[in-house]
Amino acid sequence: MLLSDFDYDLPERLIAQQPSTQRDGSRLLHVRPDGLDHLMFSQLHSVLRPGDLLVLNNTKVVKARLHGKKETGGAAEILLERVLEDGSGASNRALCQVRVSKPLQEGRHLLIADQSVVCLGREGEFYLLQFPQPVFDFLESYGELPLPPYIQRDAALAEPEQDAQRYQTVFAAVPGAVAAPTAGLHFSEGLLAQLQSAGISSTTLTLHVGAGTFQPVRVNDLSQHQMHLEHYHVPESAVADIRRTQSSGGRVVAVGTTVVRALESAASVSGQLQAGSAGSQLFITPGFKFNVVEALITNFHLPRSTLLMLVSAFAGVERMREAYAAAIEQEYRFFSFGDAMFLQRDSDQ
Repeated sequence: MLLSDFDYDLPERLIAQQPSTQRDGSRLLHVRPDGLDHLMFSQLHSVLRPGDLLVLNNTKVVKARLHGKKETGGAAEILLERVLEDGSGASNRALCQVRVSKPLQEGRHLLIADQSVVCLGREGEFYLLQFPQPVFDFLESYGELPLPPYIQRDAALAEPEQDAQRYQTVFAAVPGAVAAPTAGLHFSEGLLAQLQSAGISSTTLTLHVGAGTFQPVRVNDLSQHQMHLEHYHVPESAVADIRRTQSSGGRVVAVGTTVVRALESAASVSGQLQAGSAGSQLFITPGFKFNVVEALITNFHLPRSTLLMLVSAFAGVERMREAYAAAIEQEYRFFSFGDAMFLQRDSDQ
């Protein structure tokens, strides 16, 4: 398939610049095989069934953007891609995107406030940097939340404290993400409790969303695209919950495309879900055979993006075209702070 097959025209006014007043106060487009229902996210229970299992991504967004300067005085911007674990849980090395006027050379320093970060070399498109203290501690002290590039507010409208709260799920627990798993942003603690009372349970896994998620697809022939690497962990408890749900006739409902990628990656070798940790470059396009996920809660995705390709693979290309056209006509809010969809897996997939 071609990149141009996944394009659409989106009025700029529909790109959400602020979260909804209440987490579960956004809209929900229920995409049925034979039609569409326009709901509120607080009505999610109406599209779920007792016995369904919500699979949540418990990654936590860190203050992954740093502003500093080179030794020569030029400006430098650092965006975390991935901390390189060393077994201690407090590694001081990380792969990062670095925006500077000229490429960094090995051994050069970047100055952040009164701290020095050393370039150890390059790995592909990323720089390997050594921080003067554990990376997450350093980011907490000197970093800022990296909102997506399409959120462009007037400085007077910026609300850093609100962003720090609302660009984080209520179940975030494991630091490491550069971007939020945005489908999870719609869930309040009250809604989760309501769903549990209705017989809809939940389980968690971890996939740390990297900076590569915002990189555009640069080839028109999708067979030539190389997916960015993201690390995930599927615990034994989640595998047990999923198997129990499947055996009792419930549906495995992924909350977000990150959960789809983690679960389908963990089942990609044998077709059976396996617990464990790994890196995934799984690129899901129409024709992909899903092994685990049966329903999906997701936001509306950018034109020509790998996420739009994933949901088209999941629910069907034509169904997604119809759903997006209806969402634009009805003026749904798009992208990270926008509204959501509930999708059922295409019977052919």
